[in-house]
Amino acid sequence: MYDVMIFLHIVGAVGMGIYAILPFLAKRFRQLSTPAQEGLASGLVTAGRIGQYALVLQLLTGGYLISQSDYKVSWMVTVIVLFVALGALSGIVQAPLKRIAAAAASGQDASGNVSRVQTLSIVILVIFLVVIWLMENRWYA
Repeated sequence: MYDVMIFLHIVGAVGMGIYAILPFLAKRFRQLSTPAQEGLASGLVTAGRIGQYALVLQLLTGGYLISQSDYKVSWMVTVIVLFVALGALSGIVQAPLKRIAAAAASGQDASGNVSRVQTLSIVILVIFLVVIWLMENRWYA
């Protein structure tokens, strides 16, 4: 069972990889034409949804893996808070992405939403990198 959970945990980590490339893709919005912005925004909404499902998979498999070892409570609380923050921000970024797609479809300016997506995606990347660092540097009791 442990090997299956490790495999699923790795699959979830790969799925969360969208958070690592999101800022670089969001940076491209200002360089693209309006139809291309609509396509990129729609693709990022779908990728963000996959990232959120991967995040849930991480929480479930991580919960099992935590139960198999003796970790410090401070590490567990820190990781859970960061995962909740990551989930919240990845959900919050979905609304401006959808507004960018809608604005591009109707030919309107979406620069405010583009700025919001770029800022949130950088914050998401930082939290994601901290989570990766914490996974590599676990605190045992």
